[in-house]
Amino acid sequence: MDKQIAPKRTFKKWWLVLPIIGAAYFALSGAASSSIDTYNLSKDKVKIGVVSQGQFHDMIPIRGNITPSKSVYLDAIEGGRVEQRFVEEGAMVKKGDKLLALSNTTLQLDVISREAQISEQLNNLHNTRLAIDQNRLNLQRNLLELDHQIKQSERRLVQLNRLGNGNLVSKDELQAVIDETQYLKGRRALVIEQQTQDERIRTVQIAQLEDSVSQLNKNLRFARKNLENLIIRAPIDGQLTALHAELGESKARGARLGQVDIVEQYKVTALIDEFYLGRVASGQVAKVTHQGQEYTLTLSKVYAQVNNGRFEVDLDFASELPRGLRRGQSLQLDLFLADAKPAMLIPNGGFYQDTAGKWLFVLEPNSDTAVKKFVTLGQRNNKVIEVLSGLSEGDRVITSSYGSFKDMQAINLTN
Repeated sequence: MDKQIAPKRTFKKWWLVLPIIGAAYFALSGAASSSIDTYNLSKDKVKIGVVSQGQFHDMIPIRGNITPSKSVYLDAIEGGRVEQRFVEEGAMVKKGDKLLALSNTTLQLDVISREAQISEQLNNLHNTRLAIDQNRLNLQRNLLELDHQIKQSERRLVQLNRLGNGNLVSKDELQAVIDETQYLKGRRALVIEQQTQDERIRTVQIAQLEDSVSQLNKNLRFARKNLENLIIRAPIDGQLTALHAELGESKARGARLGQVDIVEQYKVTALIDEFYLGRVASGQVAKVTHQGQEYTLTLSKVYAQVNNGRFEVDLDFASELPRGLRRGQSLQLDLFLADAKPAMLIPNGGFYQDTAGKWLFVLEPNSDTAVKKFVTLGQRNNKVIEVLSGLSEGDRVITSSYGSFKDMQAINLTN
C-alpha cells in the first residue's frame, strides 16, 4: 500500500525583491517628474524684465496718415464739355486762377433769351411811359381848353346879366349861357378826376414794369453767373492735387473735377477700433516720434460713424510741424486716454498671450531659476502692464513668449 507524502514548505524568496522594486519605481518616477517640470533654456532666447515703480499711462497705439488740414473739392456747378485745361495736376495755384473751361450751349442760349426778354420789357416800359405822358398832355390840353371856355362863358354871363336888367336879353338866352357854364365846369371836374385816376394807374403800371425789368435783370445776372461758372477757378491758395477732366469730356452738374489742398498745414487722420469709441474724445493728447524728435498732437475731431469696426479721428500738431512730412505718409502714434497714475509696472511682452496675465515665470533672488507664480495684473498698454499683486519691486520676470515651455513649473536659464 502506497504512503502519502506531504509536500515540503519552501520559502518564496521573490517577496524579498518587492521593496527594492518599489523603491526603484518611486525613484524613477521622481526623476521623470523632475525632468518634465523643469526646462533648461538659454538666456539669450528670453527677455527678462524688472518690476519697478512708475507712472502708468492709459494709452493705445494708433497708425495715422498725413493729410492736408484743409482741402477744397472742385465740383461742376453747371455741366458742360471740357474745352481747355489751364494747369496740370500737381501745380501750385492762387485763389481765382483759371483751372478749366467748360462749354454749355444750353446756358449760352438761355442768356441770349433772357437778354431778349429784358430788351422787350424795356421797350414795353418805354412805350407805356410814352403813352402815359401823351395821355397826360392830352388831359392837360383838355383842361386848359375847358378853363378857357369857362372864362368866356362866365364873361358872357356877366354881360347878359347886365343887359337882362334893361330887358335887352331874353330869359332863354340868359338861361342857355348859365347852363353852358355849368356844363363846362362839370366837364372840368370830370377831366380832373380822370387825370387823377390815370395818374394812379400810371404809377402802378410803371412800378409793375420796373419790377419786371428788375426781376429780368436779376435772372440775367444769375444766368450770366452760371455761364461764368463754366470757368473753374481755384477756390484757395494751394496745390492742385487732383484734376479729373480731359479735353472733350462731358461733365454732369455736380461732378467731382479735382481737389486743392493747403500744403503748409497738415493734420493726422487715424482709424481706431470701435471698442474705444466711448473712451476717445476731443482734446486728448497723442505723442509721435519723427526723426528722433517727439511731437505732441491734440485730438480735434471724432467721427462717430463706424465702418468695418473702426471709426475715424483727426489730430492736429500742437506746435510746429515736423520737417519732411509728405501727404499720405504714415505715422505711429500713442494716444493717451487718461491721465497718468502711479503704479507698479512690468514690461509688456509675449507672455500675456500665453498666460492671459494670470501667472508668469519669476526668477528667484540671486538665481537663474525661474518658477511659475500666480499674479494679478491690471491695465496694460503697448509698453507696460500694471501689477496689482503677486510681485514686489525689483523682481525679475520672463516677459517673452512662453510658447515652448508654458507647461513647465520651472525654468533653468543657462549661458
